[in-house]
Amino acid sequence: MNNLRKKIIELAYNAKEGHIASSLSVLDVIYVLYGKIIDLNEIILQNTDRPRFVLSKGHASLALYVVLNKFGIIPDNILETYCQFYSPLGGHQKRNPWLGIEASTGSLGHGLPIAVGLALGYKIKGYKDKRIYCLIGDGELNEGSIWESFLLANHHKLDNLTIIVDYNHSNDRALQYHNLKSQFKSFGCDCISINGHNHYTIENALKEKSDKPMVIIANTIKGYGIKRMENNPEWHHKFMGKNEFLEIMAEL
Repeated sequence: MNNLRKKIIELAYNAKEGHIASSLSVLDVIYVLYGKIIDLNEIILQNTDRPRFVLSKGHASLALYVVLNKFGIIPDNILETYCQFYSPLGGHQKRNPWLGIEASTGSLGHGLPIAVGLALGYKIKGYKDKRIYCLIGDGELNEGSIWESFLLANHHKLDNLTIIVDYNHSNDRALQYHNLKSQFKSFGCDCISINGHNHYTIENALKEKSDKPMVIIANTIKGYGIKRMENNPEWHHKFMGKNEFLEIMAEL
């Protein structure tokens, strides 16, 4: 995992762009999703009924890019163009299924409605045992479109939808959620809470199935793995100087 963290730091440093701490927050979840759950061959072959992942927390795109690169979906020469002019890999991702990017996201609250639509479409077409996964940030829970999506998912009984909430408490300075699990259950979902950096518990949670939409509250640390960044709001969108870059790389 440290090699992936190093790659995130290198890409952000070279581009002078990127939400590093947010990407580190979700890195473990995305890594396990592609390493243990999603059949990568279905992405490579572009199967119509392939399992799909929507990163609604679009500003954490660096985590998605380095994982897709790790598993051979995004080539090295494309990864290195991150945030360059004409690059397919922006600070917020742009839909490109051939690179494993299923949706254009970034504005908070956009990704989950897309995922709900995909899950509903899969049920209509009879794509059994093929799931839609969506990762949202806790800050996105401020958006009405998120809760409207939960209502719609419940109404259509989308048992093929798994929603992961990156609960890193970055939104505590705005609104605090006192009992997220009960809130999700009140919207008709099943819900479990896990350590979002423990690969064993992440894998087991992602394998959970229900006759309702499944919500996984992943308790995470923003900036996980780099001490100066952990739970430090200063690093939400901060750039590194050369000395700081070298110090962080040495820590990793």
